[in-house]
Amino acid sequence: MRILWTLPYLPWPTTSGGKTRQYHLLRSLAARGHRITLLVQAKTDVDQATRNALEPFLEQLIVLPRRPLRSLKTLMAVVAAPYPMLASINGLAPQLERYFDQLLTTRWDVVQIEHSYAFEPYEAALRRHGQPFLLTEHNIESALGAASYDRFPAWLKPFTAYDQWRYRRWEKRVFAQATQLVAVTEADAEQMQTLFQRQASVVVNGVDCPHYATVQPAFDSQRLLFIGNYEYSPNLDAVEWAMEAIMPKVWALNPDVRLAVCGFGLPAQWRERWPDPRVDFQGFVPDLRALQEQTAVFFAPLRQGGGSKLKVLEAMAAGLPVVTTGQGVSGLAVTNGQHYLGSETADGLAHLLADAVRDPAGLQTLSDAARRYVRGHHDWAVAAAQLEHVYSRLLQPMEDTSVCA
Repeated sequence: MRILWTLPYLPWPTTSGGKTRQYHLLRSLAARGHRITLLVQAKTDVDQATRNALEPFLEQLIVLPRRPLRSLKTLMAVVAAPYPMLASINGLAPQLERYFDQLLTTRWDVVQIEHSYAFEPYEAALRRHGQPFLLTEHNIESALGAASYDRFPAWLKPFTAYDQWRYRRWEKRVFAQATQLVAVTEADAEQMQTLFQRQASVVVNGVDCPHYATVQPAFDSQRLLFIGNYEYSPNLDAVEWAMEAIMPKVWALNPDVRLAVCGFGLPAQWRERWPDPRVDFQGFVPDLRALQEQTAVFFAPLRQGGGSKLKVLEAMAAGLPVVTTGQGVSGLAVTNGQHYLGSETADGLAHLLADAVRDPAGLQTLSDAARRYVRGHHDWAVAAAQLEHVYSRLLQPMEDTSVCA
């Protein structure tokens, strides 16, 4: 199939769950014979390393610049436009609109739009050309108020409530136009049905299981690991909760436990805020496998967010036992005590961690069960096959039309 795929960010380097999903789905679909043109509006320039990573499996890579976040046009739109803040930041892009409109003058088997907040520049052209399209929504954005707005000052609360209302209205508008709608979890699909009366297919988040197959965690190391993209508020909250409320309790029970905190956009001030030598703030690590082999437990104290967490899937694929909250395993068909250890309180998580690192045999049992689960349900080959099934339904109306003609 010829696929036109649109993104509001470059999927390389894979510094976030969203980028990781895009990169692996694109690569997996290309390996299955699909010819993909990727149209990106990016806030950063495309460098040669990114081209080298993406172009081998793309028919064409088109990258257009996004205007600066603090441009006057963006600031005015955020306040006054009918679109929600994220849609204003990523929309109102005449160059992108024109380029997309020109691309639609040729025939595509599939047009795939990622994220409702990136939809505005494509809306008019899709209508004008009568082009069926697939929309993938990674989260129910209007339901992520706490994650999106909790770091805004209190005096902006009226605006954040207004913006959530705008986003709910925007979702209804965008979802109604999509020929096929894709969610990343069953829970999100059910919410789309409840809130918007739209049926959504599920294309799961995945993991490159062969990449992590040889990792052998150090179950006797008493070392914990957390990774995240710290441009995303739920990951900031997770580390702050861990350092302020959980790790002091862990150390009271077992002072030998160590924690490594890794990921893109790690705040520089954290090293000064929490100077404990038992915490290693490493920043972005391109290949986690060496670090995973030094680690006993993946610790994900997530209280906010949506979808399913690729960081948790990667840990499970690497055989790292996971200690987390219900939010950390949202969207996964896993059982507490069998595939992971979970609690919703700081005390509960602290005791789970302190006990787990003293039980290497128990960690091995968790590791084996979680690894089997992700291999069977979340390899990227599974997700690619699910997406191809959605493509077949997207094509059905066009095939029916051609037969009638």
